[in-house]
Amino acid sequence: MATISQKVRTWSMPFGMAAGLLFCRPIAWVDDITWGIMTPIFIATMLFFTFCRVDVRNIRLSMMHLWLLIFQAVCSIAIYYILAGWNDVIAQGAMICVLAPVAMAAVVIGGMLGANLETMAAYSLLCNLFIALFAPFVLHTFGNGECTMMQILHKVAPMLIAPFVVAQLCRLWLPKVSGWVASNSHISFYIWLASLTVIVGRTTCFLLDHQEADRLTEIILAATAFVICVTQFLVGRRIGRRYGDTVAGGQSLGQKNTVLAVWMAQSFLDPISSVAPTAYIVWQNLVNSYQLYRKGKSEERTAKQ
Repeated sequence: MATISQKVRTWSMPFGMAAGLLFCRPIAWVDDITWGIMTPIFIATMLFFTFCRVDVRNIRLSMMHLWLLIFQAVCSIAIYYILAGWNDVIAQGAMICVLAPVAMAAVVIGGMLGANLETMAAYSLLCNLFIALFAPFVLHTFGNGECTMMQILHKVAPMLIAPFVVAQLCRLWLPKVSGWVASNSHISFYIWLASLTVIVGRTTCFLLDHQEADRLTEIILAATAFVICVTQFLVGRRIGRRYGDTVAGGQSLGQKNTVLAVWMAQSFLDPISSVAPTAYIVWQNLVNSYQLYRKGKSEERTAKQ
């Protein structure tokens, strides 16, 4: 049964993305009539399940967190300047793929891959708060100048901070409830899968409805996102290995909050640049599928020995 469950998890991400692609119009219609609350509810519920496993007393900040933040801050600006002389839209798309904070779902996937949950939770909170302070400066400088800290916090706080606080209060006041939730935290993966399908469906509709960019620019943006995605996973794993948690480093740097990234690109940069974080959704989930596949194979070999 464990093997079957592992295979379901491995292949469900590509199928979820394919479902979002094929049924983008119905998904967008349902999301519209529900005032766009499906994704926030999915993400907040998913994180509540995961954060019920996190003991706030074990959360520690480390030098790994600092190096990951430095990489995001320095490289997001550097990559813009490197590419801006060639194509400003591609430079903006590349920048936002680096600047975007760690995904809320990274804690879920990281836990499945064996990362320390407290390490992941600490970086999720720290990184999203840091980007809320840092991103307005970057987007003001290289975008339309309209982004504010409160706009980003308004997007981040309900989906990240609120579930963390509620989960910790539940652990404190309702230990039996939090114990049940923690023991069934695998449910969070399937909630996240539903949110992934909605996100892919919405972004597919956006690309179909906005044809301002030529195909070559879109292809270059998607290819750039692929290179950045793989690079960030590899660099994150290298940093994490130095501090004893390879998986946490890779997921913290490589798995991005693409919902926030697409919103920032569409709101404060050239909207066409959002093709890059949209493509990043695909690339990072293919990487996650591959990692889950490798972990499953490793567990199978261990079980046979």
